[in-house]
Amino acid sequence: MTDNGTGKNATVRIAQQPEADELLGRSPLAALVGMLLDQQVPMEWAFTGPFTLARRMGSDDLDAREIAAYDPDAFTELFTTKPALHRYPGSMATRVRQLCQFLVAEYDGDASAVWADATTGAELLRRLRALPGFGTQKAQIFLALLGKQFGVRPPGWREAAGPYGEAGSHRSVADITGPDSLAEVRAYKQQVKAAARAASRAK
Repeated sequence: MTDNGTGKNATVRIAQQPEADELLGRSPLAALVGMLLDQQVPMEWAFTGPFTLARRMGSDDLDAREIAAYDPDAFTELFTTKPALHRYPGSMATRVRQLCQFLVAEYDGDASAVWADATTGAELLRRLRALPGFGTQKAQIFLALLGKQFGVRPPGWREAAGPYGEAGSHRSVADITGPDSLAEVRAYKQQVKAAARAASRAK
């Protein structure tokens, strides 16, 4: 794990697949794309997606400029080819391209520049929320992931990440360090869904 503020070369066990996790640990863009894909699919499926995408693009890494300039139909095909990269491969292919186009326009294609010089947690949260496809919750979870596992810890990062920044919690992908913690996070998410359903029925 790194503590140099760049978020590069971390050791993570989110995808539960060594090659996919290795890419997440050394590629800031892969980590961002994995977070973007983390909706309506199992967490490990989402975070394996960047590795599968890179392989289908004939590379061992992801490049924001290459993705931003990719033919839209051809890029969508990379997602829809079986096994599909997501439950909604077409829409997620579009979102990944939009994310990369934003990174090229605003950060010269360097994903780590989103957080490398952020001076406070609040500033970093604002930057993450500005990314296409990142609402407040997703931005807070990714901020927590950066702080807990990638050594990106500007002052106030835990507060900006909200409950996801709490030490010792098992609320999100930020807290996954192996199979056991994955099971704990999944159990927590199921409890939240069950409570929401119960509250809905009580109305």
